[in-house]
Amino acid sequence: MTDINQLSKWNRDISRAIAALGSSQFFPALIASINGQVQIDYPQVWLYHHDLPPRVLYHQIPKHAIRSQIDQYLDGPYREDPFYQTSMHQPRAKIYRLSRVTMGKLQQSDYYRKYYSGTGTSDEAIYLAKLRAGNVINLSMMRLPQHGPFTDQEYESLYLLAEPVSELIKSHSEHDDFAVTHLIQPGIDYQIDLAFRTFGASLLSPREKDVLELMLRGYGPGVSAERLGIAVETVRRHRKSIYRKLDVSSQTDLFSLFLNAMSCLGEAGGEDPLSIYMAPR
Repeated sequence: MTDINQLSKWNRDISRAIAALGSSQFFPALIASINGQVQIDYPQVWLYHHDLPPRVLYHQIPKHAIRSQIDQYLDGPYREDPFYQTSMHQPRAKIYRLSRVTMGKLQQSDYYRKYYSGTGTSDEAIYLAKLRAGNVINLSMMRLPQHGPFTDQEYESLYLLAEPVSELIKSHSEHDDFAVTHLIQPGIDYQIDLAFRTFGASLLSPREKDVLELMLRGYGPGVSAERLGIAVETVRRHRKSIYRKLDVSSQTDLFSLFLNAMSCLGEAGGEDPLSIYMAPR
């Protein structure tokens, strides 16, 4: 970042991101600005809230890697993600690097064995923006093996950009269209819990509804089977049935349907909000 050409490029690129605040072009422009300074792979923007499943707001992941990068992450491992845990426990910094968060012990963790080893990633860092009402946005930046881990100089460059990047994400989140569409507002803990308990009840069997609630709360097949006292294969069979009955094909689709149906909670009056959301208009 001390090179005058790099600084000039950063100023030009970040100006485009600033001009795009509040629009769908903001995250692509912001990521292009970062990528103009340091090579990053598979950039992803995640919205985290402790009462709801994570939501991917934007990503640049090729189609062949979406299952390993997003779908499998949402299928439970996100709860063990060191970045997710950091985000949900009063984060203080605006940039984190995975090797430092895990103190070099990532490969010894269940998270690595169950999920991260399959992502094909050699390094990862995030920018973090802490918002109101417990919402946190992470901009994840990975490195694939062909580019190697971030060098100390590259990470220093990322570190120097952390303040403006985090503040721009926060400013973007305060635009009305974004806030209304994505952010969890204060004082709705009861409604969230009600949604977990009622979503899908009009279409699923009682046991499928039990499995679905645990899915929405972020538990994988193993933990769900243990909690329900049934076999893991039985849980997987119920999950397939849930996908078919709700007409979704992935965890991402399921979580999006759940979050969209929450807009019908009030009208549902304690019943399944999905029955209102899916009703012919």
